[in-house]
Amino acid sequence: MANIKSSAKRVLLTQKAAAKNKAAKSLMKTNIKKFTAAASGSDRAAAESAYKVAVKTVDHAATKGLIHKNKAARKKSALTLKLNSMESR
Repeated sequence: MANIKSSAKRVLLTQKAAAKNKAAKSLMKTNIKKFTAAASGSDRAAAESAYKVAVKTVDHAATKGLIHKNKAARKKSALTLKLNSMESR
């Protein structure tokens, strides 16, 4: 443990921020998996609603700096392609 009061506080704040970031990233991954599961089914309405939630969480992660903006764009593009491919089936 740190001997200096300010560095001890920094350690606690860093742990708190890391936990928050991990939770947000986990939520993003979960929402992407939910969309993938919905897209593999035949219900387009469920897939569209899951798509909106997934894209929103990806955007939020990019805004907060959890993932790079190009990675967010790549993920959203892949989700959109998967959603659009449902029409052709």
